[in-house]
Amino acid sequence: MSLPPTHPPTPEGRGSVSQAPNLPAGFADTFTSRYVDTGELRLHAVTGGEGPALLLVAGWPQTWYAWRLLMPALALNFQVVAVDPRGVGLSDKPPGGYDTGTLARDLVALMDALGHRRFALVGHDVGMWTGYALAADHPDRLDRLAVAEAAIPGLSASPPLLGSREANDRLWHFAFNRLADVNEQLVSGREHVYFGSQFASKSAKALPDYAVQHYVDTLAADPEALRASFEFYRALDTTVAQNQERRTRRLTLPVLAIGGAENLGASVSETMKLAADDVQGLVLPDCGHYPAEEAPKAMLAALTAFLAPYRDGAGA
Repeated sequence: MSLPPTHPPTPEGRGSVSQAPNLPAGFADTFTSRYVDTGELRLHAVTGGEGPALLLVAGWPQTWYAWRLLMPALALNFQVVAVDPRGVGLSDKPPGGYDTGTLARDLVALMDALGHRRFALVGHDVGMWTGYALAADHPDRLDRLAVAEAAIPGLSASPPLLGSREANDRLWHFAFNRLADVNEQLVSGREHVYFGSQFASKSAKALPDYAVQHYVDTLAADPEALRASFEFYRALDTTVAQNQERRTRRLTLPVLAIGGAENLGASVSETMKLAADDVQGLVLPDCGHYPAEEAPKAMLAALTAFLAPYRDGAGA
């Protein structure tokens, strides 16, 4: 006698759509939280909308929630998949696998499980690292790639250890996050100090208090979440070696590279031109490191224009 198929439970609690604060009106009518079993781990994704598939990958130390202001409009034209990658939010937090090659494979497996062979991807910060890896390692899967506000270790030039004060203020967390365990000991119980400072120092327009609190509370609620938040950086030796090999295989798909004028600016497109042949660069004025939350209207307009050929041609 065969047993009936089992289905993952519905995500609930902190990090799910049902518990996320201050979502746009009607958000839960379009979007739902779901667990997706990739065969190796269980990922949490928020899905909704109609049209070709669009994968949204947020950066450190955020979750799918970073895209909330863009998602309702994007869902008018796309099947939106806003994912919590390995180690983030409600997704599994295994001890390893935080190099971008593994993270990219996770996302390919996620989209396979959701029935999406081809898709477009928007990645911010660490999501930009992963988006580059996915485009390079799985070129048959992506139609278009939009990235925002990151340098790519192993592709971008490494800054000097004793650089300017401005560079140090922007980048010191790289060295801190790579430590083996002392960073967890220092941050545990003081998450609001560390992560709150990161958000405050990198934004030109302050993120809403409720959003910062949501991100901090998510990290503070579980020691594994705090540990996993550092694992992306602890895996940098592997990611750098992978990227040094990837840069020998140039990307041919269209790439949109977005920088905030008050943070990385044009350097985002300069980074992507080291790896890709077809790069459009855009610098958003009065914007820092978090364009999806600081300048959602401008970012939505840019993504809408960039993704239009994919939207219109996906069914051809």
